[in-house]
Amino acid sequence: MKMAGFGHSFGQIRQQRASGFQFRNYASAGSILKGQTMQASSFSSTVVSSGTDRTAVRFLVQLSVAAAILFGQGNWKMVESSNGNDEKAASEGAAPPAAAKLEEATFGSGCFWCTEAVFQQLKGVKSVVSGYSGGHVDNPTYAQVCTGNTGHAEVIQVTYDPKVVSYVDLLEVFWKTHDPTTLNRQGADRGTQYRSVIFYHDESQKNLATEYMKKLDESGAFDSPIVTEISPLKVFYPGEDYHQNYYRNNPDAPYCNAVIKRKVAKFRAVFKDKIASPTKK
Repeated sequence: MKMAGFGHSFGQIRQQRASGFQFRNYASAGSILKGQTMQASSFSSTVVSSGTDRTAVRFLVQLSVAAAILFGQGNWKMVESSNGNDEKAASEGAAPPAAAKLEEATFGSGCFWCTEAVFQQLKGVKSVVSGYSGGHVDNPTYAQVCTGNTGHAEVIQVTYDPKVVSYVDLLEVFWKTHDPTTLNRQGADRGTQYRSVIFYHDESQKNLATEYMKKLDESGAFDSPIVTEISPLKVFYPGEDYHQNYYRNNPDAPYCNAVIKRKVAKFRAVFKDKIASPTKK
């Protein structure tokens, strides 16, 4: 199976992976799903010297290649943004366009401080709220969730403009910024509250998430099977105030310096074309 424009078969990719590959200039899955080709330079990757960073970079590029190849075979198109006719219509006295219809997505991928900090960087994301979902306790507190006995996961609820960033884009970020193959664990954080989970809001989100995960598993993008839970969203409980905008409000906190700062830096390096303006608050 060939990926248009690059001439690498899937078998060659697996060969490169086994021999300590060096990938560069591949289109991202999100770009192909939109029927567009990303500029070659936008997804270049350089394997750095440290063991931890080398593994992280390889993992991110592997996942992008696998998703690009597999989803590139489909015929999924996303609605594009305005082509400039809105301004012309307004100048001619026509009614202004309706306000953008915002949508929501809910993800859990370990500590919500990290996940929130990543998704806040994206263009088209209007707000990110850290909280809890998926459990059996009403209005849980952070202390209760930390026991692992409530059934809730630490999650974020993302409000976004689908004309700027698609749900598929969000899924791409979700799977590239955590390890979905470790059950109830992300790094040093262990427990069901740290599980990899997608809470879908409608059937469209369910189908996109399920198909994306299936293709990734089939591609061998990960060394182990994906264990991400995909479940309907029943109720979302916002977390306590001090959890909101945690990284922005506490950039020099030990956890932020040791974990979140590095994660955000790697995310920004991979998703350069999807980063919001630096002035965004």
